[in-house]
Amino acid sequence: MNRTIAILLAFLVMGVADAMGPMSDAVQKNYEISSTTATLLSFFVFIAFAVFSIPGGVLAGRIGKKKLLLLGLGLNAAAMLVPTVIEPGFALLLSCIFVLGIGTTFLQVAGNPIMRDVSEEGAYGRNLTLAQGLKGVGSSASSYLAIAAGSIAALQAMGWRGAFPIFFGFMALAFVMVAMIRVDEAKPETPPSIGSSLSLLKEPVFAMAVIGIFLYVGAEASMGRFLKPALSELGMSDDDAAKYGPTMFFALLTVGRLLASAILTVISPVTCFRASALLGLVGSALFIVGGKPMALAGVICAGLGFANIWPMLFSITVEHRPERANELSGLMCMAISGGALVPLVMGQLVDLKWGPWAFVVPVVCFGYLLAISLRQSAPAASATAE
Repeated sequence: MNRTIAILLAFLVMGVADAMGPMSDAVQKNYEISSTTATLLSFFVFIAFAVFSIPGGVLAGRIGKKKLLLLGLGLNAAAMLVPTVIEPGFALLLSCIFVLGIGTTFLQVAGNPIMRDVSEEGAYGRNLTLAQGLKGVGSSASSYLAIAAGSIAALQAMGWRGAFPIFFGFMALAFVMVAMIRVDEAKPETPPSIGSSLSLLKEPVFAMAVIGIFLYVGAEASMGRFLKPALSELGMSDDDAAKYGPTMFFALLTVGRLLASAILTVISPVTCFRASALLGLVGSALFIVGGKPMALAGVICAGLGFANIWPMLFSITVEHRPERANELSGLMCMAISGGALVPLVMGQLVDLKWGPWAFVVPVVCFGYLLAISLRQSAPAASATAE
């Protein structure tokens, strides 16, 4: 159990990277830069996933998942330490954020498969869902700290940098806890390479899963970006649109993951995946139906449905080839790049005045996810749920 707690803490601190978006406003004011330039904080985190996910999977196969996890935590701690001790120039700050992105990529790449190594038999899907829920808690808490740190007396003198000492402390604590645990890792017989990782895409089950993650992350990012303006168009005030749109949506993601960690004691990951895909599809489609009540129902259904796609699809897919877990993790983390591309498609439909019909984008994404969930067979779930 102590081993699981250490890995869960690593997932919790992954959420720090998500605080870079809310921090952009404070950085913009401090450095007197444009809004576009300020968005480079989140961009540099995001681009690291596209560039370093597959190399991270290869590295995990060569040095071990625990060592890659420690490397990620070490990079993150170093990235948080610099703005803790000095006020960096903007270029140095961006360098720190990029290092944070690399570290977080390694945490995600190593964290997903190592949870299988520390979980009891039959508990992997449940534990991974709980871990993703804690990552959501970490995202919410880190985003709040990034905004509220200036009101904490001991940190007021640091201004916009006030949250960094807290972030550094959690990174250091997670590093120590992970370093102290013993992990019996499932290691590949042949060291992986970038070529061997990409070769997995020749197998339909893995190619479909990677596409599924790409579309899922894209759909989630689209909801986060366009829920508020969609509700505003239905007559809600800006405050209510934000509260009942993205705020409630992301809160429900966390709630859904924490609930699923308990529900998975009685149902299989495959069943949970199918139910989640269907609920997410219904939630997205309710926006097309139109009207404020349907839209609010759509937020609820989508939040709960979107919640467990990642942990279920990942854990189910890895059970097909557990000895290739590192490479699969790299591929699926690379697919997070869908969060940059899919919203561009939805944004184009919004600009073309499609109105509620712009939500056809997440509908199509979840239609695909429902289709591949129905292709999953019972043997894929038997290793992860009893």
